Amino acid sequence: MIGIFPNGSCVTEFLILGFSHSPNQKVPLFLIFLLIYLFTVLSNLVIIVLICLDRKLHKPMYFFLCNMSVLDISYTSVTSPNFLHIILSENKRISFRACMAQLFLFNSLGSVEYMLLTSMAYDRYQAICNPLHYCQTMNRKRSLILSTVSWVGGFIAALPISIFISALSYCSSNTINHIFCDMSPLLTLACDDTSSTELLVFVEGVFICLNCFILTAISYTFIISDIIKICSFKGRVKAFSTCVSHLTVVILFYASITCMYMKPTSSSSLNEEKALSVLYINIVPMLNPIIYTLRNKEVKEAAQKLYQVLSTEIFKNKVK
Repeated sequence: MIGIFPNGSCVTEFLILGFSHSPNQKVPLFLIFLLIYLFTVLSNLVIIVLICLDRKLHKPMYFFLCNMSVLDISYTSVTSPNFLHIILSENKRISFRACMAQLFLFNSLGSVEYMLLTSMAYDRYQAICNPLHYCQTMNRKRSLILSTVSWVGGFIAALPISIFISALSYCSSNTINHIFCDMSPLLTLACDDTSSTELLVFVEGVFICLNCFILTAISYTFIISDIIKICSFKGRVKAFSTCVSHLTVVILFYASITCMYMKPTSSSSLNEEKALSVLYINIVPMLNPIIYTLRNKEVKEAAQKLYQVLSTEIFKNKVK
């Protein structure tokens, strides 16, 4: 629906097309994405509960992991519920304000992830390159400062872009050929000159994304250099195992970002772009808790303890 206001024509709501699918595919598609969403939320909630309850996990590494779990839940919850609604119902409408709120939260949480992964890389650098001073360097105060800067900095960074995009006029069409309110389709629909907004997006992308990538790469350059210097093979494996999960998540995150945003426009269709966004929004947050727990003995032990406690309590209640 397009409404006319005193200052000109502008869209008051958008239509999000989502994926083009037949009525027979509606339910299976809905169930697949619902299961992915539920698994992402529940698995990350389990990690948060384990870290909070087990004192052995009250370390900087798990503090950042807890932040990552909160981030993954928030990140997928910004887009997935509305996307599930679009799949199941014929109502594909989203209000202008809701669309801009979704855009702001999505960009904010994306920026937070850049900064949080960089903070985690710094934590791993201190643990491997300065193990004797690790407890003093990565104390509670510094860990809290790094996580706070990541969260606050991410939301501040996304604010100017959201303001610029919300100030544009959308007078020609209100149909978004995507699965959520992303920057690219919104800029395509705008009637105004978007060059200043695109320049801002580019500048912020270079300032945040590139700087975070460089800092993360520098951290791992020092980490790998120190691991190579370890004499024994077992020592190298043990040292590398402490950061392999984080490194895997970093590679997945930056690879999906590169595929989604840093490719020539002509290289893929809109349907391919939507498929890539599913990888970035749904699949990666679902894989993160699996990656962090499969190779982590301390998290597995905490999970076993919690399971034993819950099993004992359930058994006692049944006996009563």
